[in-house]
Amino acid sequence: MKIVLLESLGVSEETLAACAKPLTDAGHTFVAYPKDTDPQVQIERAKDADILMIANMPLSGEVILACKNLKFIDVAFTGVDHVDLDAAKEMGVKVSNAAGYSTQAVAEIALCMMLSLLRNIPQVEQRCRQGQTKDGLVGCELRGKTVGIVGAGAIGCRTAELCHAFGCKVLGYKRHVTGKEPSFIEFVSLDELLQQSDIVSLHCPINEESKHLINAQSIDKMKQGAYLINTARGPVVDSQALADALNSGYLAGAGIDVFEKEPPLSTDHPLLHSKNTIVTPHVAFASAESMIARAEIVFDNIQSYLDGNQKNIIL
Repeated sequence: MKIVLLESLGVSEETLAACAKPLTDAGHTFVAYPKDTDPQVQIERAKDADILMIANMPLSGEVILACKNLKFIDVAFTGVDHVDLDAAKEMGVKVSNAAGYSTQAVAEIALCMMLSLLRNIPQVEQRCRQGQTKDGLVGCELRGKTVGIVGAGAIGCRTAELCHAFGCKVLGYKRHVTGKEPSFIEFVSLDELLQQSDIVSLHCPINEESKHLINAQSIDKMKQGAYLINTARGPVVDSQALADALNSGYLAGAGIDVFEKEPPLSTDHPLLHSKNTIVTPHVAFASAESMIARAEIVFDNIQSYLDGNQKNIIL
């Protein structure tokens, strides 16, 4: 089998080589390329691959359909909305993801954003650098706040667990409650969650139902002075509507790690200029520990597929 990695997995060359060694020792070919989003470059690199590996780089139907030997796509990411699954299905190509690798990393960033917003960390840090004091910027504690978790999968539940440890009341919303969720999450309707939460933290996948789930109408249902955290998917939020609510003072602040497109962003993006907004360029998933875990998961996916026991199945 020829295995082609089309972008970096964010680990050292030594770690990558160690992960690939069992496959190459078994006679398979492994080739790694730097990221290039040009479909023609991708086709040239992947055209004779049996297995393709990507992270969060878009993989179009044009590329998938051009790879006539392709049997398996191994996505080093939790979400797979950047992969043309219809084309993969048409070609009979199997798809797996790397579910679970970034649960702790994302949950910690969500909590970090909550704490930073409540305690005015960006503002007081700037004050300190300017030789000024905290006057007028004394913030609030997370303890005692009501946090609404939208999307209580693994990451949402871990974020809820951290908030619970800080002494928060935790509300949750998800389409299908399995009964396996932590008992300290009180599941309510989305409207109830928005109306009651001091902080709303998004952890849902992107699909037709969740696109612009947070829009002008849903923001109007939120508490005045509430905070929004988005470490899920950019299109879950209507960025202009959120920016308008922040600039008007209706919402007190936001922490945003994901956008409609992958950074780098246009410098005129509304959330880069809205009031009291912490923005990060899609880094929540990326810790040293999570990158190693991700590499281990995706190479294990390949070995399992080759053994006839596909894991983390998407298709």
